[in-house]
Amino acid sequence: MTDSRTLAYGADSDYGLLRDVLLCQPDHFRWFPANSVAEETLRRGTSFDLQLAQRQHREMVQALEAAGVKCHFAAPDPNLPYQVYTRDPDVMTPWGVLVTQMFRPQRVGEVAPIVRFYQGNGIPVWNWATAGSIEGGDIHIVRPGTLLIGYSGDRTKEASARQVAGWFEGQGWQVRCQPFAQHFLHMDLLFAMAAETVALACLEVLPDDFAGWLRGLGIELVPVSYKEAMELSGNVLALGGGKVLSAAGSKGVNAKLRALGLDVLDPDLTMFTMGGGGPRCMTMPIRRD
Repeated sequence: MTDSRTLAYGADSDYGLLRDVLLCQPDHFRWFPANSVAEETLRRGTSFDLQLAQRQHREMVQALEAAGVKCHFAAPDPNLPYQVYTRDPDVMTPWGVLVTQMFRPQRVGEVAPIVRFYQGNGIPVWNWATAGSIEGGDIHIVRPGTLLIGYSGDRTKEASARQVAGWFEGQGWQVRCQPFAQHFLHMDLLFAMAAETVALACLEVLPDDFAGWLRGLGIELVPVSYKEAMELSGNVLALGGGKVLSAAGSKGVNAKLRALGLDVLDPDLTMFTMGGGGPRCMTMPIRRD
């Protein structure tokens, strides 16, 4: 982990060229019934393999580094089995880090190593969510100056979504707060930016006016089915420069993205997608151009 110096930081979109990203090694990762996807995996009796998870995580890191992204790591904590999903405790903004408020009791402590990382690298905390639970998987910087916050009333409450929206609106941003059903975990199961003008969206679930709002911003929507959404196929990370990080199991989505001319990096991430998190969940952008 980098420390004792100030890292360059800031992001005003979910698709600008990714320079630095925050990850966490899956040293203590395991499945537990933290969400509907993990609950189904456990119900099926699927066997968890930590060594396989560690190999898959290394493959993802190698893909990011090959794309020119510098990888940084929060310190693993044996008390935090889902710490590998670094997206949820924080959001990078143009002004510093927004620290969120985790919903699950088993994940509340994930904020501590995240904040220690930023403190050790001279990156300021811009704000702290206090009105209730809100998690990074529900927050999307769709455009510079345009923010989307999804809320299910569970992992992100409407009150906390409105609190965060008010802070961005105070900076002159447009914010849309969008409700969705609780069993989808986070908005990034249903929607994720893949490039400046391309996003994945579960159109059979998302309301028509939401899709119309996105198209009005000049975004082409690549449809993701309900089944694909629940398999985390819509959960991708835009790397910028025509590249996007997906997962090997997302074959249909990956084919659609490649047909649009995107370079899809697709490490095998089954141990993580079966736990309820995909490439976007496992990565927190520190700096984008």
